[in-house]
Amino acid sequence: MNKLQMIDLVAEKLNLSKKEATTAVETIFGIVRDCLLREEEINVGGFGAFKIKRRKARKGINPKTQERIEIDETVTPSFRPSKALKDLVRETIK
Repeated sequence: MNKLQMIDLVAEKLNLSKKEATTAVETIFGIVRDCLLREEEINVGGFGAFKIKRRKARKGINPKTQERIEIDETVTPSFRPSKALKDLVRETIK
């Protein structure tokens, strides 16, 4: 499902216009994005949590040249599904 399909589904399920559904979907994703940029964790009960993960800088080896290199710290958004969501998926999709 892509964003436009999600907007159509939200409009259908909530009996909204496409414009209202677009505003709702974009607002939710905007809130998630803004919270992550402030490094706030977003917990959605029964669904999961969005948060920022940091991986410290470290030393590595270039596999082509075997040269030692410094790998910079990385920061990435992550999603951790709730136990309820994991159980639902496991039970439903076999």
